[in-house]
Amino acid sequence: MKAFMDNDFMLMNETAKKLFRQYAENAPIIDYHCHLSVKEIYENKPAKNLTELWLAGDHYKWRAMRGNGIPEERITGNAADYDKFMAFAETLPFAIGNPLFHWTHMELQRYFGINEILSPETAPVIWKKTEELLSDGKHTPQYFIQQSNVYALCTTEDPADTLEYHEKLAKEKKIDTKILPAYRPDNALSIEKASWRDYIAHLSQVSGVDIADWDSLLQALKVRMDEFERLGCVASDHGVEDLPFLPVGEEKATEIVEKALNGQKLSEDEIEGYKTELFLWLGRTYAKRNWAMELHMNAMRSCNTRAVEKLGEATGFDSVCDHLLALKLSGFMNELEKTGQLPKMILFSLNDADNMVIATMLGNFHDASVPSKIQMGAAWWFQDHADGMEKQMRILANECILGRFIGMLTDSRSFLSYPRHEYFRRILCNLIGTWVENGQYPSEMKTLGMLVERICYLNAKEYFGI
Repeated sequence: MKAFMDNDFMLMNETAKKLFRQYAENAPIIDYHCHLSVKEIYENKPAKNLTELWLAGDHYKWRAMRGNGIPEERITGNAADYDKFMAFAETLPFAIGNPLFHWTHMELQRYFGINEILSPETAPVIWKKTEELLSDGKHTPQYFIQQSNVYALCTTEDPADTLEYHEKLAKEKKIDTKILPAYRPDNALSIEKASWRDYIAHLSQVSGVDIADWDSLLQALKVRMDEFERLGCVASDHGVEDLPFLPVGEEKATEIVEKALNGQKLSEDEIEGYKTELFLWLGRTYAKRNWAMELHMNAMRSCNTRAVEKLGEATGFDSVCDHLLALKLSGFMNELEKTGQLPKMILFSLNDADNMVIATMLGNFHDASVPSKIQMGAAWWFQDHADGMEKQMRILANECILGRFIGMLTDSRSFLSYPRHEYFRRILCNLIGTWVENGQYPSEMKTLGMLVERICYLNAKEYFGI
């Protein structure tokens, strides 16, 4: 019997072990999409305990705890931190097969040197040991980032964000890791929401542009792009449930914006028309700046309205959606390509049924500007487990070229999430190692090592130009 989470964890053959040890294990990390707080990175305050560090804001853990019948009081409520930690410890033994079981123990091992299995019986000792370590003043956000060998990370920021803490980090150089803002204009696109006009007023204030029509809206967004670019931005990000594609032209978009600013109700076609025209403008503008455009599609958010009204958004009530993707995605990309204004794009779908669509779409729009200009995003959110990662890479390998893949991202709010990159790397090395040992690929370590190094680090570094 193989020991649990030993040095060869997930590495099932000798080629996999060599690839991981020699080429993957110590490669720097580029986390090109995450939700870490740049304010917390700058302030660099240690957490008081594992609940504050581990459970706060982690909807993966919250969903598991709810599935174990834990009352909300002990999840997001007013229960004591220790009680919440014990609730998670009660849940974990039931989570066999869930990546949470692996991530939890990798994080305990890598950051705290704890090899015990978390359970109700071991939890008190683990709590005490981690509390002592966190009190030493050393285990801070910057420590966890640097300990993980993170070369660069991209936080997710709204165009109306002042970028105050990015500015401070850039000036004071408190950390060697490149901390870059990523531009996420979801609020500007969400014209159907009651909050849109208030958001536009806020954007107007931050940008210094009086937003009264379509042109001034674009000017405000451009002004903020300039500020993001000054602070190192190389990517945008978009959370899209159903990708819009109903081109209506700028004249119609102008009418729609004026109507919305006056508080008039919009039709479904007007909403989709506005979103389409703004998405197209954004894509063209990103292309000029050589930014990558990340599209995170087919997430159905805030499904449980009663729970969301009580607890707020991003609290663990989201799921996979099944909007048809192919026609709209192809239409959108082709519209930009017609004028040579298609940016670098990274395509994610939360629905793994779309993986084949995305993988086959890539080759339609590649050019010589950068290898694999259109990327299939890593297995994301509900897919970032061993099965999902391997499935995504197999499809990418079958339909395109795996060796130009830009690899993993955390998509996380936790400073302890970087072992997910290690997890991905072990799965990658095992997949390639299995092909080699089955005689499906030549055993030429120089080439194999080059592929692993590229997928783990170098491809992303070159793709984003950082």
